[in-house]
Amino acid sequence: MTAMHRIACLLAALLCLPALAQTAPRTVPDTLAQRALACTGCHGKEGRAAPDGYYPRLAGKPAGYLYNQLLNFRDGRRDYGLMSELIAPLSDAYLKELAGHFASLDLPYPPPQRPTLAAPELARAEALIRQGDAARRLPACTACHGERLTGTQPGVPGLLGLSRDYLNGQLGAWRSGQRHAQAPDCMADIAKALTAAEINAMTQFLAGQPMPADPHPAPALAAPAPLRCGGLTP
Repeated sequence: MTAMHRIACLLAALLCLPALAQTAPRTVPDTLAQRALACTGCHGKEGRAAPDGYYPRLAGKPAGYLYNQLLNFRDGRRDYGLMSELIAPLSDAYLKELAGHFASLDLPYPPPQRPTLAAPELARAEALIRQGDAARRLPACTACHGERLTGTQPGVPGLLGLSRDYLNGQLGAWRSGQRHAQAPDCMADIAKALTAAEINAMTQFLAGQPMPADPHPAPALAAPAPLRCGGLTP
């Protein structure tokens, strides 16, 4: 760039200054939805989940579950630096408000992922999910996550509408001890009792299921929980 060119650019910038000065400042509404945009950068538009499958859906999950997970990240039971740092200064009351915002969103779910396993393997996975294995003290997933597997209020999330990668990642984190819930941590015990092959088949089955006509969480557990689990109440 020549000296004359630099001078011309500087003059052009100076000529623009009066116009810029007259531009009204952009006002940003001080609403919870606006502040929640900090979450949607990773969790996808309106909290519908990121396309990479790593960051889960927030929209429509039970408020008690979302609140407990925010506490778990803030207080060190779940380990992900970005989340922990983001919410470290936030109060319990604000985290509960934020959880309520995402829980109130009623938005469409993504299409299911086509499973790659053979039908007999998927059938065995479905039997574990719907019936459990009493000999191994493995309860059915439906006992807590609801007959439709869409979760139960106030604190159990749905298992449908999530990607295989996310489901595998979370069950793997429980097996390895990287993820913890409030004691007693029943999901850690369940994950450690499952084999890697069973987890793969179960997540393939779950991720391959379409959402039912009513995708909302059940209003409550149909019966007392089969295991003592921390964090089932907000």
